[in-house]
Amino acid sequence: MKIGDLSKRTQTQVETIRYYEHEGLLPEPERTESNYRIYGEVHAERLAFIRHCRSLDMTLDEIRQLLRFKDDPAADCGDVNALLDAHIGHVADRIRELRALEKQLKSLRERCCDAQLAASCGILGELSRPTNDKDSRDSSKSHVRKSHLSVAGRD
Repeated sequence: MKIGDLSKRTQTQVETIRYYEHEGLLPEPERTESNYRIYGEVHAERLAFIRHCRSLDMTLDEIRQLLRFKDDPAADCGDVNALLDAHIGHVADRIRELRALEKQLKSLRERCCDAQLAASCGILGELSRPTNDKDSRDSSKSHVRKSHLSVAGRD
């Protein structure tokens, strides 16, 4: 199948498929004489695996590691368990960050209960206040990230 067919079948954008190829997650497809990529069932299955991992918010490095194990079925899967345990830890950290962010936002929202002139808005006033050094240092921790760093020593 051509890349457009693979895209439709897997509901994956063509650019994303090319990106996964570039990143080495998908094997290079064969090409026709006119240089069109030709994909097979192996590509569709691997892409489904990658998309499932991405739906679990796994990083490309984590997926790369899982694919190495998938490509070596005789390998011990203890490292797969460790990778998933680490990922669960990252998710738990993000949940704590989200709860802290929710608490901060609710506290901020309490600063302005009624609609009024923007000049009197407690939310805008609070957001305009300078932050102290501790707030500045913790700002990277208080904003929830989409992804996390890969597991050290697992590449």
